[in-house]
Amino acid sequence: MEVFFETVTRSFEVAGVAAMVVGFVVSVVLGIRTWRRSRDGHRAFTTLRDSIGLSILLGLEILVAADLVRTVTSTPSLTDAVILAIIVLIRTVLSFSLQVEIEGVAPWKRALMTAPQQIVARAASRSARERADAEREKEE
Repeated sequence: MEVFFETVTRSFEVAGVAAMVVGFVVSVVLGIRTWRRSRDGHRAFTTLRDSIGLSILLGLEILVAADLVRTVTSTPSLTDAVILAIIVLIRTVLSFSLQVEIEGVAPWKRALMTAPQQIVARAASRSARERADAEREKEE
């Protein structure tokens, strides 16, 4: 049974790293595509930064799951629990700071600042901008 859980842990670790690597590649493609369509360097950089940040967040969450599986399925000891706590704390702080960087606001303030109508309005505005960019691209 120990071999099974070790395999599961390794699988989670590989999936976490793969999520970050694949996410990085996809982020670069999205950034280049945004720049080609809009010719706006700031917009392309924002797309690149946000998508890389989200990829890292996903990878960190998967790696935390790997650490949890490893700790729960191993022989319990206080040292293992402390090490897990430190790892989870570091990854949580990284995730939190990345999320604040991407969204520009702390999670508990985001809910206060974003009403459902604003979310729909932003999505509609973004869609309209993308359509306008596509139309401009067709004209060129």
